[in-house]
Amino acid sequence: MKIGVLALQGAFLEHIHIMQQLGAEASPIRLPDELDGKDGFIIPGGESSAMLNLMQSFNLTQPLREIAKGGAPIWGTCAGMILLAKKISNLDTETLALMDMTVRRNAFGRQTDSFETELSIPALGNKPFPAVFIRAPFIESASQKVEILARLPDGTPVAARQGRLLVTAFHPELTGDPRLHGYFLKIVTSAASKK
Repeated sequence: MKIGVLALQGAFLEHIHIMQQLGAEASPIRLPDELDGKDGFIIPGGESSAMLNLMQSFNLTQPLREIAKGGAPIWGTCAGMILLAKKISNLDTETLALMDMTVRRNAFGRQTDSFETELSIPALGNKPFPAVFIRAPFIESASQKVEILARLPDGTPVAARQGRLLVTAFHPELTGDPRLHGYFLKIVTSAASKK
């Protein structure tokens, strides 16, 4: 499987390394022609406003939308989740608008309010998943098309899936646990087998 990781900003190298450890070909994406020939895409964490501006500057926004509408799997982590949402409740800006949900950016406060916790993610098995939240968003509302995969103990949704689209409010690439990357690879493999 060939995975493209958006490399305009943020923790893209960590995603590339984990995907390579799992046996996938993973490479950075900075220009539209680098989207060609990939089976799936990761939009990493970073600063969502800066990433949206850079995507526009590098002419990546519309090609990514078209690729997703054509059935390519995309996983957004932290800022990537913001970019995939149809709406950001506390920021009036255009997103990729691919997932039928509203998110709140910087929902837990500033950088100093970052935290780690263990999440129950039934799709990954019984073992809790170590989740690192850094200036993270959360899902405020979602349509019935969106399956919530994980919640904080207070019920706040922090991971979800809509068809071939996956989002996590936290940073799986900053832990030693590759299970979410493996889960995304299964989505990619399944999509590739149906082409």
